[in-house]
Amino acid sequence: MKPPKKVKNSERRVREYLTPAEVDKLIVSAKQLGRHGLRDSTMILIAYRHGLRVSELISLRWSQIDLKQGLLHVIRKKNGIPASHPLFGPEIRALRQLKRDYPETDYVFMTERKAPITADTFRKIIARAGEKAELGLATHPHMLRHSTGFKLANDGRDTRSIQHYLGHKNIQHTVRYTEIAPVKFKEFWDD
Repeated sequence: MKPPKKVKNSERRVREYLTPAEVDKLIVSAKQLGRHGLRDSTMILIAYRHGLRVSELISLRWSQIDLKQGLLHVIRKKNGIPASHPLFGPEIRALRQLKRDYPETDYVFMTERKAPITADTFRKIIARAGEKAELGLATHPHMLRHSTGFKLANDGRDTRSIQHYLGHKNIQHTVRYTEIAPVKFKEFWDD
């Protein structure tokens, strides 16, 4: 007897990314849920702004963050290319507050028991925030990484820059974002 065929993501969800407005709603919803709103919303903000995989986010250490210089030193998983990304106002403010709330920790995102957040916990945070935000689609952490790629492509960023920002070794992984970005068709009609 054969096992049932795995359902493709495209058959489960209309799309695998969120718009910037939907990400904003997700962040606001996460901030309003539970006792750890700042931590949870900051996790979403950092994952989205830097295109982090779940494993990269939950293993993020304070030693990778330079708040004075406004830099995040991204250590990529899956043989990705490491990079230094600039941090901007909302990220810096949220991270400073988090540092004040959890001063004695190595990891940026911690539980109440001073253990690093797990991938499963972050999945639950994203799912609950997505439900509260009433986005109309099931949300999962990797959507934030896809959302980063699509946002950068829609902003007209070149494929090579997006590749380096997301840490892809193979540009074919990046091309998916620029292939369907509607911005490339914007100048087709003048009316």
